[in-house]
Amino acid sequence: MLTPYLTRISELLIYDSSAPMLFNSGLFLVLFILFLPLYYLLHKQTLARIIYVVCFSLFFYYKSSGYYAIILPLIATADYLIGHQIARTSGHKARRLWLILSLCFDLGMLGYFKYTNFLLELFTPLISWVGGLLGLSVMGTTTLEPLDIFLPVGISFFTFQSLSYVIDIYRGEIKPLGRWIDYLFYVSFFPQLVAGPIVRAKDFIPQIYRSVWVSREDFGKGLFLILSGLVKKAIISDYISLNFVDRVFDAPALYSGFENLMAIYGYALQIYCDFSGYSDMAIGIALWLGFRFNDNFDSPYRSTSITEFWRRWHISLSSWLRDYLYIPLGGSRRGRLRTYLNLLITMLLGGLWHGASLRFILWGGMHGLALALHKLYLTICPWARPDGASMGRARRYMGIFITFHLVCFAWIFFRMPTMGGIRQMLEMVRYEFHPEVIPQFIEGYW
Repeated sequence: MLTPYLTRISELLIYDSSAPMLFNSGLFLVLFILFLPLYYLLHKQTLARIIYVVCFSLFFYYKSSGYYAIILPLIATADYLIGHQIARTSGHKARRLWLILSLCFDLGMLGYFKYTNFLLELFTPLISWVGGLLGLSVMGTTTLEPLDIFLPVGISFFTFQSLSYVIDIYRGEIKPLGRWIDYLFYVSFFPQLVAGPIVRAKDFIPQIYRSVWVSREDFGKGLFLILSGLVKKAIISDYISLNFVDRVFDAPALYSGFENLMAIYGYALQIYCDFSGYSDMAIGIALWLGFRFNDNFDSPYRSTSITEFWRRWHISLSSWLRDYLYIPLGGSRRGRLRTYLNLLITMLLGGLWHGASLRFILWGGMHGLALALHKLYLTICPWARPDGASMGRARRYMGIFITFHLVCFAWIFFRMPTMGGIRQMLEMVRYEFHPEVIPQFIEGYW
């Protein structure tokens, strides 16, 4: 009698590539409700609680990425050992070599899974050209086929998180953790594992050893964040994506220019609700477990400038790029031209972090150029402030309008799968706008 049920349960506990487990899945809700009582019972048993959460986190990641979940403890082990080596080493050059080893290992792992096929796509024309130049017919017709490489969920997030730990040890800002299981807890903590926010070790690690205490206010705030995140992710983002945005971006020529423009605005809403919704759920779940994360989104579409936008959008990523890339490149300390170049490099790499494609690089480049131009404007007009505090109401609204549309224009490159599709969508908006379809559009999509 019980055999069919046991079979069904065992199937639910095995990784299914067609249905990876996320926060908005029913299976996660059931497992999380079952997880909580024992977690609270272990509120004073620090080591037992850490082991319990690590086991649940690794299972959660296995349900998201299958057997590739082994990558997570592998990176954690390597950086845990390297962190201790850096702390024990006195010579500056030797410490730097250990840091470089960590960078090579982590970024090499990330590069293999995320960027191998992108590099093959880039180098295929080059190899063919060199082969033709040398008169080698075999090389001249070489086509490097893309490899069948699975991209583990969240590898970009936990790689950056682990890197920040090693870099902070190198800078002397934190000390290495004494136990490997504690570091694995930090890297694998399931609320922010697959989609952020990126949590700094110096903010998170002190919270590990505190006795779990969730006040009524914290529980209520966590519940609100979880429910609002679900509404953003499952109702708004997924709904408008499936029923409108995806259809227009897949075939822009089949829709009028007005519908294409609405799809661009729709995608701006979709991606905000998707990212911020998942962040809200992560922050709310962490709050139920007694951990406090910083806000990751702060009404970014109300920004009066592109600089303010990046202080409000995906705050954990933008601050990570600032502290671990922009400032080490020299920040704004080496003259104006170097500052503009540093901004451009940072955002180009930030675009590449989001995805292995030329369109993501172009998206990052647009934001980098816009940040550099705004930096130049602030230099020319020293009375202006990046957050628009010095603006009057009319100028503030104008700044919000311009910034929002600049961001929306860049979103086209972020979302559209082909460069030809980008050109087609922009042509439809420019030449085939047809405002007469607006009443039909409102009625049809009510």
